[in-house]
Amino acid sequence: MSEMLARPGPPRRSVLDLAPLELDCMNMLWPMGEGTVREIRDRLAAKRPRAYTTIMTIMDRLARKGVVERRRAGRAYVYRPQLSAEEARAQALRQIIENFFGGSREALLEELGAGTGAPRAHAAAAGATEVNAGTGPRGGLQVVPPWPVAELRRAALTDLSDADEAAETAERIDDTLL
Repeated sequence: MSEMLARPGPPRRSVLDLAPLELDCMNMLWPMGEGTVREIRDRLAAKRPRAYTTIMTIMDRLARKGVVERRRAGRAYVYRPQLSAEEARAQALRQIIENFFGGSREALLEELGAGTGAPRAHAAAAGATEVNAGTGPRGGLQVVPPWPVAELRRAALTDLSDADEAAETAERIDDTLL
């Protein structure tokens, strides 16, 4: 078998920097350990059907970014993640805590309703002034992939009893975070 090819570039700073389809491909690859474009595309098809060439392009980009490494096996490449799903989750959570909650795990737990108090309905707006000091898209806020947004959204809506207010708040959260 061929040796693994060298990574052409430095790895991305964070898994949160990945595009949604890149993250979807990684979520298919992690449980497999390693896989070909066809295997990744087949697993992804139920959730997000895409052409073989689209997934091939995404996996090539992930290899160039250093997120995966690849080796040639016959006419195809076999891809293997450079970090585990657990490492990626830990990295993403650290970044969310740092960027959205000022480094406070307690603030995150409070927001999710696991702390001492009930979740705050307007925490995203309150925390935005602290986060806006950064540089980046949307006034310093970094875009969070859809998987934690659902949890943040649910936590923010749990203390709203009025259905209309809950719907308006959900829309504001989606506009802000997505």
